Amino acid sequence: MTTPATPLDSPLGKTTHYVDQYDPALLFPIERAPQRERIGILGQPRFFGADLWTAFELSWLNSRGKPQLTIAHIMVPCESTHIVESKSFKLYLGSFSGTRIADADEVRRRIQDDVGAAVWQGGQVRSSVGVRLVAPDDFDRETVHELDGLSLDRLDIECDPAAQPIPELLSAAFDEQPVEETLTSRLLKSNCPVTGQPDWGSVQIRYAGPQIDQAGLLRYIISFRQHDEFHEHCVERMFTDLWARCRPARLSVYARYTRRGGLDINPWRTSHPGQPPANVRTARQ
Repeated sequence: MTTPATPLDSPLGKTTHYVDQYDPALLFPIERAPQRERIGILGQPRFFGADLWTAFELSWLNSRGKPQLTIAHIMVPCESTHIVESKSFKLYLGSFSGTRIADADEVRRRIQDDVGAAVWQGGQVRSSVGVRLVAPDDFDRETVHELDGLSLDRLDIECDPAAQPIPELLSAAFDEQPVEETLTSRLLKSNCPVTGQPDWGSVQIRYAGPQIDQAGLLRYIISFRQHDEFHEHCVERMFTDLWARCRPARLSVYARYTRRGGLDINPWRTSHPGQPPANVRTARQ
């Protein structure tokens, strides 16, 4: 039996040889299930959603050897069995740079097929990976927009240092009328679980149900500051803690992390299926 790959087996934190010839074997899949089990998610998760990636460094050669470039928006369904480790994704995208490819549509198909194979690992494909390429003539249409909602960062609160997220900080007014609101914060920070590098982000929480205590929610978000976990798992932890502690009728958690190596990862988890948010970068991205 093959031992499952772990983040420590990935290219993260290791000296890397950069290749410029297309190589889908560079993609390094990591199972979602083990980390989900650590936060109490066993079997089918309570949420739906996707991981929205933006690749700003994608280039290849046309049939005459002239470099071509594009921005890629990639959507990985959260029900996939695996994620792709981000450094391996960067290496994979870099492998296009010296490869002659007929046109952008072939690049799109290769990314869709390769990432789809990586995140499903031969299992039943329940939903496909989405890939959209933005041509240079359309770069000017790529907008910058902050997450909509009421900013929690306006609150003047006192915070104590925390080594791990503290779900006990979350509470809601169960004896009052339910509300529907959208709350945001730019103060999300966590760390890469392998290299310890800081991951900076913004988070948006939409919910309907008992009103969540805003000061406690902001302290909870800040309590991720020294926490070591991948972006996808941080958002799933937030969703799970909010669902358990505040008991909303509906909930979505959406985080946009700043890019590293020309890639940003923006996980979105929701209690009810629907259209994913537009993959629009914030000013810091």
